[in-house]
Amino acid sequence: MFRALIYLLPLALTIYAFIDCLNTPEDEAKHLPKIAWVFIILLFWIVGPIVWLAAGKMREVPAGGRTPSEWHRNHRQRWVAPDDNPDFLKSLKDENEKDEAVLKDWEADLRRREDELKRRENGPEGSTPPAS
Repeated sequence: MFRALIYLLPLALTIYAFIDCLNTPEDEAKHLPKIAWVFIILLFWIVGPIVWLAAGKMREVPAGGRTPSEWHRNHRQRWVAPDDNPDFLKSLKDENEKDEAVLKDWEADLRRREDELKRRENGPEGSTPPAS
């Protein structure tokens, strides 16, 4: 059991430091670029993660409560209620106009087909339908 712990503890430390390094914004990595820290963590199996945790990252909370997902937060659209969103309302209007145009086309096609069927049933004008 003790032998397994000797291998699992450094492995867990390496995995934790590697994920922590990947999730750290580039400007919060101290002394070296982030990619260099990734190589140090992976190449120097026990010492690399300890050095990363001790000296590789700013440990104070950044101003504004910044997190690794900051990029997603800054590049995400601000959602508003649909009835307040002018783009959504415009898309509804455009979709409604498109549906109206399709409906008018269908109605015109239906009228044309009905007229064609009536002409076929009545036969050519001036002639009587064949007797059965």
